[in-house]
Amino acid sequence: MAGQVTRRETLALAGTALAALTIPATAQSTAPIKIGFSMALSGGLAGGGKAALLAYQIWAEDVNARGGLLGRKVELVYYDDQSNPSAVPSIYTKLLDIDKVDLLLSGYATVPTAAAMPIVMQRKKVFLSLFALAANDEFKYDRYFQMQPNGPQAKYELSKGFFEIAAAMNPKPQTVAMVGADAEYPKHALDGARENAKKYGIKIVYDRTYPPAQVDFAPIVRSIKATNPDLLFMATYPPDSVGMITSIHELGFAARMVGGGMIGLQFAAIKQKLGPMLNNVLCYDLYVPEPTMKFPGIEQLLTRYRERAAAAGVDPIGIYIPPFAYSEVQILEQAIKAVGSLDDGKLADYIRKTSFPTVVGDIKFGDRGEWAEPRVLYVQYQNIVGNDVEQFKQAGKQVILYPPRYKSGELKSPFVSMKN
Repeated sequence: MAGQVTRRETLALAGTALAALTIPATAQSTAPIKIGFSMALSGGLAGGGKAALLAYQIWAEDVNARGGLLGRKVELVYYDDQSNPSAVPSIYTKLLDIDKVDLLLSGYATVPTAAAMPIVMQRKKVFLSLFALAANDEFKYDRYFQMQPNGPQAKYELSKGFFEIAAAMNPKPQTVAMVGADAEYPKHALDGARENAKKYGIKIVYDRTYPPAQVDFAPIVRSIKATNPDLLFMATYPPDSVGMITSIHELGFAARMVGGGMIGLQFAAIKQKLGPMLNNVLCYDLYVPEPTMKFPGIEQLLTRYRERAAAAGVDPIGIYIPPFAYSEVQILEQAIKAVGSLDDGKLADYIRKTSFPTVVGDIKFGDRGEWAEPRVLYVQYQNIVGNDVEQFKQAGKQVILYPPRYKSGELKSPFVSMKN
């Protein structure tokens, strides 16, 4: 009798244990898949951060409308990092330890991404980043993947198209002036531009930086004008881009080609502000609505984004950051479906070896998680009339000149200021 009681007790305990294991497993399988990240929703990076967030939200709605991933809904868990990298480590610690997120994305831009990397690496999480220039060059983390088409040699690729276009002109330009702020991005961009100028045999006649707080650009333009360069390459942040282009027109500057690595011209507010002053400026970009870039799904995404842009307080055109943010989570979605789990190691292995179709074209990753093949565009603003922002949604306003695969028009030269 004692033995039978013991056996029953044992079976009862085993059944209880099995039930205890079964119930959490069932609950876990129906719980949402949590994807966590910090995002700049205030501060200097908020314009880009809010646009990226809206793209993520549209993707999450799309996925959930299709039944979710692995039979589970997707939930975005995010906090405002206020464009402050010092806030990022605590956010990612909270996401992992308190919110118990399943997967991580980076915030928007280089510095917040770099601030999250030590925690991500310690926890061995797969990490997709958004517009983080060379953020993994130091860490060399093998589960990191970057969404920006710079390729493995970013500082050279940024100006390569500018100088290739120049070298194809007849006659070939002989001289170039270079200018940029005394800050991290312009320094890298100008380093690459010097190498490319040397490669194509173009003499540098002006090569200077200015303080990051510079507000009066007329003296700089006067100095450049005195050297009479064939080309002017600028590596500028948004306020500088506006200041330089405005001063160029005010002082009657002319050259065979003007532009370069100018950040800011990609955003609707600056396009609208400068209007016709952009005509014949040649600038790097990542995506523009030209017929050579009609990737599957891109127009539908932009339509949905623009319908919600005003209410979200984000860039009304949305062609710079949102397509790449949406592509980032498209890649994550495809990897999860292919692997059939949320295991970070398996996901990283799959992402590393796979080419992914996205709304910005096919993407494959190479060294340090950068794009295996760079795709920095050089576009020339043409036929800009007035300051209506709607015109920048049309083809023929930002004509692609480089790379040849996406070329959609011909170079207009020289650049002549509106004062001439």
